[in-house]
Amino acid sequence: MDTYEFGFCSTDRTIYLCIFMTMKPAENYIFNQPEPYRGILMHLQMMIETTLPKVELKFKWNIPCFYIGKSPICYLNASHKKQFVDIAFWNSAHLTKHLNVLISENRKVVRSLRYSTLEDIDNDILVDVLNDAYAVRQNGFYKRKD
Repeated sequence: MDTYEFGFCSTDRTIYLCIFMTMKPAENYIFNQPEPYRGILMHLQMMIETTLPKVELKFKWNIPCFYIGKSPICYLNASHKKQFVDIAFWNSAHLTKHLNVLISENRKVVRSLRYSTLEDIDNDILVDVLNDAYAVRQNGFYKRKD
């Protein structure tokens, strides 16, 4: 939750009561990104929090991460060098929906949806994958071979 600080500000001969809002580090990460990354990240955050209302935004490994209880759901990463934003899913080994659009790219466990523009985001696919990740959140990172 955001915290608020109160203080006095003045201009010329007028004194005002000012309210200063302190954002969480994960929110700072999002809001301090240049466009188009900020717009993409803000849209993804809104979609995640709308689709999974119990989700909690945390800041781990210097990126925004979303958890439900102790279970990680996904994280957001803006790659300026490669010019995209990833929404990455830890439990991707258990995901069953839209596997054709999930990117693994040299990663053993994590798969992601990748966006270079806000228009690239298909909200229906995003919601399906978020709900799938929620459903398998307790399964662990690796799929056990029987």
